[in-house]
Amino acid sequence: MSIRLRLTLWYSGLLTVTLILLGGAIYFFTYMNSYGEVKNWLEDGYKQLIAESRGGWDGQIYLNALTNTSIQSELYVQVVNKTAGFVFDKTTNMTVRQLSFPLPDKVDKKQPVYRNVTVKGYPFMLCELALLDRDNNVWVVQIGAFTGSQADYLYDLRTILIIASLAAVLIAFTTGLFLARKALRPIENVIQASRKIATGSDLSYRIPRETPNDEIGKLTDTLNGMLERLETAYNELDDAYHSQRRFVSDASHELRTPLTTIRGNIELLERMWRPALDGDNPSAVLSEVEAAREEMSREAMRDISEEATRMSRLVNDLLSLARADAGIVMDKSNLDLLPIVEDVCRRAQHLPRKAEWIVNDFAILEGVQVYGSADYLRQLLFIFIENAFKYTPSGTVEVSAVCREDRAGIMIRDTGIGMNREEVPKIFERFYRADISRGKTAGTGLGLSIAKWIIDEHNGFVEVMTREGEGSTFTVWLPVAFSRHADSVIMEGMDRRPI
Repeated sequence: MSIRLRLTLWYSGLLTVTLILLGGAIYFFTYMNSYGEVKNWLEDGYKQLIAESRGGWDGQIYLNALTNTSIQSELYVQVVNKTAGFVFDKTTNMTVRQLSFPLPDKVDKKQPVYRNVTVKGYPFMLCELALLDRDNNVWVVQIGAFTGSQADYLYDLRTILIIASLAAVLIAFTTGLFLARKALRPIENVIQASRKIATGSDLSYRIPRETPNDEIGKLTDTLNGMLERLETAYNELDDAYHSQRRFVSDASHELRTPLTTIRGNIELLERMWRPALDGDNPSAVLSEVEAAREEMSREAMRDISEEATRMSRLVNDLLSLARADAGIVMDKSNLDLLPIVEDVCRRAQHLPRKAEWIVNDFAILEGVQVYGSADYLRQLLFIFIENAFKYTPSGTVEVSAVCREDRAGIMIRDTGIGMNREEVPKIFERFYRADISRGKTAGTGLGLSIAKWIIDEHNGFVEVMTREGEGSTFTVWLPVAFSRHADSVIMEGMDRRPI
């Protein structure tokens, strides 16, 4: 928030508080004055009624008191037999308008009680007075005055005060913003330059020198010098970053061919040595020295093959990340999601694993299309499935389909080692591996980073539910381009096929 806006808000807030206090005081005194007159009017009415019923109180005396036209024309009077709990009688103006005051809950026998009520949408102020007759029965006289004019007057006053206060605050805010902008105009260029630096759009921008050699002028010179140094450093870093990115991409491409060749030769050697080493009686053909030598050669070839496989996987991961950093756009089209998921699940059963592989029914994905790349979607699902196999030394790994509104989800649930809550936000970082699994499982820590990039490119997201020692559930959500189903639900517990 700028200083100009902050100053304007400060004194606008102070003005608002002042107007609220002033308007509240005006409204309070007007309210007390208006309803004070009604209260005095009611007080005169009940005093007059008491004077006319002097000498006792009963129904007949009350009826005689009601015949007084001054009371009947100005006020609304209702008498309640509190002891019996019924309305004894009321004035003619109440009978004609079919009005009836609510019965009192509690009354004071020493002094009248005032309260505001609403009868059939009409506001009244009541004065309730408790009297005793000769038989000690409690009679409650309810004298009411119509306060509609006072309510309308106070409503109009309240509306005027609110509108006037809002208008005053708005005018003061606009005027103050203009004056503050005019007073702080010399540093406007500094603010614009800072914004350009923050966005990184143009580091060649320099602040115009329009002020004399005062504090703002010196600040402008200092910032221009800083901008020049920042531009030079940024250009050097940008060149180094592009060079590094080209190196990673080129190195990945160059390493793929020799690694493939190494793996092919190792596999060839293994096929050549296998007949001799796997014979029915190798000791009869080879001497002990030759057998030991060939066993060592076999172990060496196995190690080379494993390392070559690991390096090949690492190079492929680095190549994918290099493509992501380079901003490569995937070739996408509308794809049927069901064949892709079924193909991945079919091929996943041949992956190295110790857990039971459970594939649920994917009928819910029938007719569902997504906009994306088939190859990258397969790679995405393989990453999560391989990850589940890797961290599930025993138990089950289960895959199922989910459809909700305009998204389709693939759920991979395992009963492996799980994670704690602190690890979840970091699992998609490059080279990050949970402490609980270091040294126990092989990997580079790049798989989930690649998966996150693929998900982002497909405008999807992933939900993670995990508990340490109980397993994890990853749900990959993809936007649906087309679906034959109007409504879909989670398919659980249907046609599970353990493999």
